[in-house]
Amino acid sequence: MRPWSAYLSVVLVSGFLTGAEAPRLSSQQLANAIRNDSITIPTPGELFAALGKPGKPNWADQFRGPITTSYRDRAQIALNLGSLIADGFIAIEAEDSQQVKNIGSDIIRMAKALGVSENILSRGNSINEFAENNEWDALQEELEATQNEVKSSMKSHQDQDLIILVSLGGWIRGTQAVSGAVLQKFDERAAKVLRQPALVNFIESKMNDVSPELRSDPLVKQVTAQLGTVEKLVSFPAGKAPTVEDVRKVHEAVGQIMQEIQRKPE
Repeated sequence: MRPWSAYLSVVLVSGFLTGAEAPRLSSQQLANAIRNDSITIPTPGELFAALGKPGKPNWADQFRGPITTSYRDRAQIALNLGSLIADGFIAIEAEDSQQVKNIGSDIIRMAKALGVSENILSRGNSINEFAENNEWDALQEELEATQNEVKSSMKSHQDQDLIILVSLGGWIRGTQAVSGAVLQKFDERAAKVLRQPALVNFIESKMNDVSPELRSDPLVKQVTAQLGTVEKLVSFPAGKAPTVEDVRKVHEAVGQIMQEIQRKPE
C-alpha cells in the first residue's frame, strides 16, 4: 500500500497526467493523514512534471530576476530558500545550465545563513558539475537531494518549523510558475493541476502547528493570512477545468505572496 505522502501526490497529479479525474481523499482519510503527519507538500518538481505532460511549457519564460540573499530574519530566509529551490527546478526544466549554477550558488549561500550541514557545500559542487555537462536528469536528482539535505539538517537542529517554511516557499513559487505557464499557453488538462484545495488546507493546518514565536513573525502572519484566499481560488468544481480567468486569479494571488516573501529588508 502506498504511503500517504506518495498517495497525496498521486491525488494531485495523476488526473492531470492522464486527462482523467483524479481520485479524491475522503474527509476522514484526509483527517487521518493530517493527524498522522504523513502527507507532505509536493515538491516543485512534482508540480512541473504534471504540467509538462500535455505539452512542454517554455520554462525560461518563468524565470525571475535575482533576489537578495542577505535576509536577516530566519523565517524569511527559509521561505526564500524554498522559492530558490523551486527556481532551480525551473532552470533544470528550461535546460539552462548557467541559470542552474547561479541559483545553486544562491541556494548554498542562503542555506549556510540558516546554519545547515556542510554537506550542502558538496551538493553545490555537484550541481555545478552536472550543469557544466548538461546532465539534466542527474541535476534533477541532485537538487532533490539538496532539498532533502537542507530539511534533514534542520531537523537535526530542531528547526522543524523552518522545514515547513522551506516547503511552503517552494510550493508558492512552484504554483506561481505553473500558473504562469498555463496562462501563457492555456490547456484545460494542464490547468487542472492547480486544483489543490485539500493541499492548501493541509498547509494551513501545518502553519497553525508552528511555534507561537514563529506565528507572531510579521511575514509569517501575512503569508498565513493569504493562504485562505488561495484555498478559495484553487477550489474549482471537481470534474470542471478552471477558466483562464480562474488561473489568472491564482497567479496574481501567489504572485502577491511572493512579493512579500522576497521583499528586501529595510
